[in-house]
Amino acid sequence: MEIVQVGATVLRQVGRHVDPAEVRTNEFQRLIESMRTTMKEAPGVGLAAPQIGRSLQLAVAEDPPEFIEQQTPDQAALTERDTLPFMVLINPILEPVGDETAEFFEGCLSVDGYRALVLRHRRVHLRWTDATGAEHDREFAGWPARILQHEVDHLHGIVYTDRMLPRSLVTTKSWSEQWAELPIAEVHKALRIDAS
Repeated sequence: MEIVQVGATVLRQVGRHVDPAEVRTNEFQRLIESMRTTMKEAPGVGLAAPQIGRSLQLAVAEDPPEFIEQQTPDQAALTERDTLPFMVLINPILEPVGDETAEFFEGCLSVDGYRALVLRHRRVHLRWTDATGAEHDREFAGWPARILQHEVDHLHGIVYTDRMLPRSLVTTKSWSEQWAELPIAEVHKALRIDAS
């Protein structure tokens, strides 16, 4: 499926609530599988329905071990990156848990070629329905919590650039060559990002 890019109005709309009866239809199940394939081929760790032009409260997410293994153990520990098994999020409701936050670079399949620093809640509580219609209620922390916040934002018309720290936008190439290994405090200093 084609991933729409920032500027498309569908990325700025609040997705339509999905009716439970709709979830069980063959069409909806095919949509989920197409989104999963598109996410993997991109490759990415999450994809929301608005990103493929569908204004629905639906997203998929997965952070497999092979993605995490691309980081050094120190990087994975710093970002609290942990495996996130494949998830289908239908009508998710996300709430922060506590006041603790973390700041790291994020990218997005709908803002192709760029990354920026985004401050997110370190822990979140999520309620959602899965592809079988079962309801779930769980807390997530670290990088999985970041992925889920990013995807749920898409369902409310929010793109990560709306939340990014001013001056932190860099190309993906620049990020991998210059910024990925630096501590966040050094990134702030080098990019002259106001800490206040």
